Amino acid sequence: MKPDTLSESGYRVTEDADLSRHNSFRVPARAQWLIEVDDARALPEVFELGAVKSSPVLVLGEGSNVLLTRGWPGVVLVPAMRGIRILEDRGDAALVRVGAGENWNEFVHWSLGRGFAGLENLILIPGSVGAAPIQNIGAYGVEVREFIATVEAFDRRTGQYVRIDNATCTFAYRDSVFKRDPDRFVVTAVEFLLPRSRELVLDYAGVRDELVAMNIDDPNHAAVAEAVMRLRLRKLPNPAQIGNAGSFFKNPVVPAALADALLRANPALPCWPATDGNRKLSAAWLVDAAGFKGAREGDAGVSERHALVLVNHGNATGAQIHALAHHIIDAVDARYGIRLEPEPRIV
Repeated sequence: MKPDTLSESGYRVTEDADLSRHNSFRVPARAQWLIEVDDARALPEVFELGAVKSSPVLVLGEGSNVLLTRGWPGVVLVPAMRGIRILEDRGDAALVRVGAGENWNEFVHWSLGRGFAGLENLILIPGSVGAAPIQNIGAYGVEVREFIATVEAFDRRTGQYVRIDNATCTFAYRDSVFKRDPDRFVVTAVEFLLPRSRELVLDYAGVRDELVAMNIDDPNHAAVAEAVMRLRLRKLPNPAQIGNAGSFFKNPVVPAALADALLRANPALPCWPATDGNRKLSAAWLVDAAGFKGAREGDAGVSERHALVLVNHGNATGAQIHALAHHIIDAVDARYGIRLEPEPRIV
């Protein structure tokens, strides 16, 4: 496989690639080969390349939900397919196809600018559109699965292109069939069914209070988007300024009996109803209460602004950030009997 493959072939190849710009933690890592695919039709050819057939393959979007603990001894494949187009306008909603390589936040702005509703609570989430269904991204009471109609992907197992409907994606909290089988599918595009009118989701994490602070009594979708942007910019460190991957731990879902026992001992612990009679607890509160907010081990640290966000203060390695995460997991487990799970993919 030769470096600097012509772009007309639908993909570009780099040998001994620096991955520091391909992960939002900005940790140092290299890959033997980096292949950026601009045209989904090139994927069968890409997977027939000798280096790809003989090496482990890591599919990576913008790297905003991954922690690279070491270099990658094989091929890193980046789906870079672009394009946004309306496939079908149904009046009250539209079916919109978006290339996997489009930036998620730019797509949310695109949808709001054209009068579509629903994605406003998901504004400013870093990453690519292709990564959104893998993680089933969510924020401020909304999850992307509510709008996904179909995911287009290349099935590495069969060598065929597939269209996977919403039900078959088996979405769950920060989970999907794509995340559970990471070596099978390469997402190439996502089709969204976007409504033009939808009830606002306001009862989560200070959205109403922010609207009051903005002197807005009768909010619309654009106002909610602005409120969420203000909240995120105030609470979460910007990956462009300090390396991070957003929330590092999932909010744990526990049996109601355990939640009730914890609440009796810790009345301030935030708790919400979850599926099957379970309860969802605040991972941020647990990390903060365990004494880790603002903590630092070398250049690996926890943000002073938000206890869920692990950060790279400059020269931390992925292994050092991973070690800090395990210290937090062990401390929360010892104190509260709950073992937190990382939200990003650990490589």
